[in-house]
Amino acid sequence: MTRLILRTLLALASLTDAAGAASEPPFSALTLVGPPTVVFKAGRDACDGADVPDASARAFRDASSAVALYGMHYRNRALRGPSLDALKLDCAIVLDSGEKPDPALYDDRSWVAATWTDDGKAVAALLHHEYQANEHPGRCRSKVYLECWYNTVVAAASTDGGQRFSRATPPVVVAGAPFRQEVEQGRHRGFFNPSNIFGDGRWRYMFASTTGWDLKGSDQAAGVCLFRTDDPADPSRWRAWTGTGFTAAFPDPYTKPAMHLATCKPVAPFPTPVGAVVRHRGSGAWIAVFMARKAADFPESGFYWTSSRDLVTWDRPRLLLAGATLYDDPCGASAGLIAYPSLLDPAAMGRNFDDTGDTALLTYVTLRTEGCAITSDRDLVRRPLAIKVWP
Repeated sequence: MTRLILRTLLALASLTDAAGAASEPPFSALTLVGPPTVVFKAGRDACDGADVPDASARAFRDASSAVALYGMHYRNRALRGPSLDALKLDCAIVLDSGEKPDPALYDDRSWVAATWTDDGKAVAALLHHEYQANEHPGRCRSKVYLECWYNTVVAAASTDGGQRFSRATPPVVVAGAPFRQEVEQGRHRGFFNPSNIFGDGRWRYMFASTTGWDLKGSDQAAGVCLFRTDDPADPSRWRAWTGTGFTAAFPDPYTKPAMHLATCKPVAPFPTPVGAVVRHRGSGAWIAVFMARKAADFPESGFYWTSSRDLVTWDRPRLLLAGATLYDDPCGASAGLIAYPSLLDPAAMGRNFDDTGDTALLTYVTLRTEGCAITSDRDLVRRPLAIKVWP
């Protein structure tokens, strides 16, 4: 997933901008009020070499009120503890990656990227799945990783409070390109990096990014799309916002070729995947965090936040934490990189940590660089922040 952020999303960032954001003054303020503390250090806390934080942190409280937090590598493990303040990596693998050569199985490399549970026992999950065709002989006309990369958001579930996840059988595609992996090789394709799942009444939402496509009868713009469902336990019910309603579905092109090629309408001002969305309990406002490199609409590289009343129109992003991100050239990042932001309130009222009060924890990953290389020396860290929302 690191290479996805570093290379592909540099291209995606150039395809979307903040022009669609509301021009009014911001109605929220996020302020860091303390130094970072380390939650997980790869060189100290890992069970094996696969244990590095490599995604935005996702957490829920299980049936016993203990906390499970995900956001590691494609050999998926969880950090567990009685609270967000006391987490330790559990060496039991909750979901492994089969690295299978058949793309129709959707079991090459998978990351647990989002979770939702109503009771702390039955847990629905969204997987960021990468089919890396360059690793499978005869599956790609190129040997270059980026030119063979095919991404899909697929479903998984747990019946034991997140101790173990299994993929749906047969696989269920939540968001994917309407064509098979051999089509349009030469660039990164598909949907990827879902945000956390967050709730509003009977509905559950998430954002997912796409590089888009241009097919006869279908012109999908690159960007970040908003998805909705009334039942995360039934992954076939997710639908994406089209600009007029939540009606776009993206079925599995290996089992159900689409009669009509659906498209979703990207939501501004996100140039890259949404790290997390939470709802401010006092005001009802939505707050999203994401990372961006320096560009016309982003004066510095780093983490940004934006706010919304309706999940579709967002105000102008503001800088939360400056620093070189995975979108920046690692050759010039002597201080290392920052990546994968999330917002978690230890006092969240919801079991899935999708709400926040006037304080929260900015949770993210720091990555050490050596020359022009990004190393596996990574820390999962958090910093306290204060939140203010105006009427």
